[in-house]
Amino acid sequence: MTITTGVTSQNMPAAFLPSPSRGLWHLGPIPIRAYAICVVLGIVVGLWVANRRYLRIGGRVGMILDVATVAVPAGLAGARLYSVVTEYELYFGHGHDWTDALRIWDGRLGMPGAIAFGALGAWIVCRREAAELAPIAGAVAPGLAFAQAIGRWGNWFNQERYGHPTTLPWAVQISPQHRLAGYLNFATFQPMFLYESVCDALIGVLVIYAARRFLLTGDRTFALYAGLYAIGRFWTEGMQLSYSPHQFGLRVDQVVMVVALAGAAAYLYLTRHKRGPDFVAPADDGAGASGRVGAGVSPRSDVGGDVSGSGPAAGIAGADNGAAVDADDPGRAVDGADDLGRVRGDALGIGAAAEPALG
Repeated sequence: MTITTGVTSQNMPAAFLPSPSRGLWHLGPIPIRAYAICVVLGIVVGLWVANRRYLRIGGRVGMILDVATVAVPAGLAGARLYSVVTEYELYFGHGHDWTDALRIWDGRLGMPGAIAFGALGAWIVCRREAAELAPIAGAVAPGLAFAQAIGRWGNWFNQERYGHPTTLPWAVQISPQHRLAGYLNFATFQPMFLYESVCDALIGVLVIYAARRFLLTGDRTFALYAGLYAIGRFWTEGMQLSYSPHQFGLRVDQVVMVVALAGAAAYLYLTRHKRGPDFVAPADDGAGASGRVGAGVSPRSDVGGDVSGSGPAAGIAGADNGAAVDADDPGRAVDGADDLGRVRGDALGIGAAAEPALG
């Protein structure tokens, strides 16, 4: 990150973060936009994290990519639709061109719409593939946060998200043509894109830690992400300097975040007795290529010797000594899990796939 020093005008601090002089290049006749690069890079990183996490719980190779082929375009469409609906005065009416609503490369992508429509696309794919949505949602949740953290830097190039004027050393310089009316005499502002990027990255790390520490199922992991994101976005929206309609004395985005937080908190409370982690059935067990086997495990069995019978006790005793046992099918040990029902991987939970249990 480059910091410019030296006082250049009466309204500029001694140190500040300059905005890029341009965000558009041409490769022959093809325009290359910095905003689009940041969004695409964020999607790639998010999918990588999600895929690693899904494979780690036994998910089918390629399933995350299958989901992404529908969820990503649906999410982009939903993001733009959300922006158009909540900021319709920027696209319609006197002096505005409604075709600007189609120019998604210029920015203004609303994350609530992206999450809602992306989730709908993922649900459609899971229905088609006979796969459970919850383990996929749990794998995607931190990846989504990291994708947002990277994508927010696109707003640095288009100088779109900034807060009130400030002389802090990390203030961002905004060009006069990008300043709102009434603020033309101010040169540096709160870098909202930077605050949101750091906040989203921290949310991704916290979600991964909480999912492992508290053995959350995939659906609860996603609910936790939604709640944390709602808190962070509510805070940053309160500092945002831009046009926005208001409801109940709050910006529309803040109202949406309050609803999202309430929904996430309610879901976490109602499912407080669910215990993870999720495990996904292998392709050859007849449960479907990526069907969910179980959330949580039964206690490990320390019973020795042969046990006859066909009940749950016989199934548990018949499992490998010290292996985790499937909650829905006690006779089947969960491959690659330790005695706490967790699968081996790196500290962030995005490492290697589960190793087969030794029989």
